[in-house]
Amino acid sequence: MAKIGIIVPCFGGICLENTKKDLQNGKSRLRMRVRFDYRGEKTNRFIFGGKSPDRLAEDAREHRAALLRNIPIQGITIEDINMDVDVYVVYEEETGREVAYAPLELTIRADMLEDVVRFISCQEFRKIEILEPDQLHLTSNEIERILYKMSQELNEFGELLVRKLGNR
Repeated sequence: MAKIGIIVPCFGGICLENTKKDLQNGKSRLRMRVRFDYRGEKTNRFIFGGKSPDRLAEDAREHRAALLRNIPIQGITIEDINMDVDVYVVYEEETGREVAYAPLELTIRADMLEDVVRFISCQEFRKIEILEPDQLHLTSNEIERILYKMSQELNEFGELLVRKLGNR
């Protein structure tokens, strides 16, 4: 059956093209795959023992996956959590250390594009792939709201960074 595209009226959010069937089933209008890479870096606190960077990255990934499973996020529905991607290690020239990254791939549904901006506004975000719909139709007003939301998230991140650097 071919998809029939319609513009969905919405209140306070970005209107996305969708199918009548999805609307009748009450499904969210935007489906995507998002990847986050969680960092693990060995510190010099303990001379002997301690965890390897690989294990630290895996622990951070498992902790975040548990939070995502158990704590609801407004406007976001998590369909699948994939932790099967291998941990990879890179050498950072700035610090002179090996750092491990543990990827976490999520398949999510979002009610509004603005919710996705808030969801991916973090250091661990690496990649996003829009699975549904095939096309998005945005007005200039909707694009302005997305850019405003991005600006808010960047400002909050900057303030958090300033506070962290101020506490050192």
